[in-house]
Amino acid sequence: MTKRIGILALQGAFREHRLMLAELGYEAVEVRTVRDLEGIQGLILPGGESTTMGKLLQFDGLGDRIKELAAQDFPIFGTCAGLILLAKNIKDSDQYRLGLMDVTVQRNAFGRQVDSFETDLLVPALGTEPVRAVFIRAPFIDAVAPNVGILAEYGGKIVFVRQGNMLASAFHPELTADSRVHRYFTNVVEEYWTK
Repeated sequence: MTKRIGILALQGAFREHRLMLAELGYEAVEVRTVRDLEGIQGLILPGGESTTMGKLLQFDGLGDRIKELAAQDFPIFGTCAGLILLAKNIKDSDQYRLGLMDVTVQRNAFGRQVDSFETDLLVPALGTEPVRAVFIRAPFIDAVAPNVGILAEYGGKIVFVRQGNMLASAFHPELTADSRVHRYFTNVVEEYWTK
């Protein structure tokens, strides 16, 4: 299997995801057009400005093509703004979203940029050692459907979920030296392509 994962590169922080994927033996492909989706095994929607990213996804059918892939259970991982784009419902917002995950999110739920923080997060699916989580103007998940698995919570708020082959986190795992979250996603990718 060729090991290529796309990173949506319309706007936002995608460089760190590329470095993390390289550490795990994957080539990262910057996705800006529908054509860039060809030949990849998974897709990461990075942090950034979800409103801007949503507007750009509407050009040239890129968002529509991602929805088509998701309908085939294609592996997708959204972080921070990527979580917002994946959510079916965004509290108090009608902004564009892909609407692929059965979750309701609240934008900037932990406060503004000055309220950004780091914390140790218990993620049982990744073992007993806590994950260092970086929250930057982060959303959180208000509600999930029964088909959504909760992987981690912080302060009683849901911050990491899985639905089928889709993952979404409110935090930025790419901003730490811990590759376990990305490895979890690449395991999803490899399981999907070896079925």
